[in-house]
Amino acid sequence: MSGIRATSEAAKEAVEIKLAHSPDSDDAFMFYALATHKLATPGMKFTHVLSDIQSLNETALEETYDVTAISFAAYPSLRDKYILLDCGASFGEGYGPMVVAPHPVKPAEIAGKRIAVPGLKTTAYLTLKLLEPNFEPVVTAFDKILDAVRDGVVDAGLLIHEGQLLFSQLGLHRVIDLGVWWQEQTGLPLPLGGNAVRRALGPELSRQIARTIRHSVEYALEHREEAMNYALQFARDMDADLADKFVGMYVNKWTLGYGEVGRRAVCELIERGTRAGLLPGPPTVEFLSEE
Repeated sequence: MSGIRATSEAAKEAVEIKLAHSPDSDDAFMFYALATHKLATPGMKFTHVLSDIQSLNETALEETYDVTAISFAAYPSLRDKYILLDCGASFGEGYGPMVVAPHPVKPAEIAGKRIAVPGLKTTAYLTLKLLEPNFEPVVTAFDKILDAVRDGVVDAGLLIHEGQLLFSQLGLHRVIDLGVWWQEQTGLPLPLGGNAVRRALGPELSRQIARTIRHSVEYALEHREEAMNYALQFARDMDADLADKFVGMYVNKWTLGYGEVGRRAVCELIERGTRAGLLPGPPTVEFLSEE
């Protein structure tokens, strides 16, 4: 009886951690071990909330979730409420969000065009504005952008997530890959999104959460086949091979930790965005270490 009572009391004492991330195969892969209870999380009970990144950027302003995926472009508006975790980030190393059009177009020709974008606080939008400040953004749900371009609702579309691998199936043409452009400009990978934790949770609990997320990523990478089988249910319009390629693009060494280069890339993005008047200053970035 005492053992049952102790277990019951431990369950009562567990702190609920609301963890929000996008309903995509890469995030599903990353959080597979956590979502399916493969990891021990003493003292914590994780509740997963799935939402698109633009919505998460907006709800973070209200501190709706304890841990949330955010666009790095949204971070300056949230830095007083959240701190960046060192794990769970997505970088594009020589690839990233891309602009596509119904017919071949040169990058210089997108000036003044109507371009479907997945949100005004996304890193994809910020990077496109750094490349070409003059265009008309048409905010569109990220999974409707391909259709909007194909149907002529807009002149071009800014693709994130799996759209980067599917556009050619609709006969669309790549105008520019922003990950390639960024690397040519800076020599750095393009930091797209990361995980942030509410400052109000305090450093001790925040570091415990960070370690748990890192362990979840490590588990998925070490048990790739079972994690991919789980992630496939979130792989919109992608077969297993394409989903595996997509996950490999965005869950990798950068996801386990920024390292010095990754941190420099995030700071460079925020610095350039602030200098261009696209982000609120100052251009400071703070990362939570696990130590």
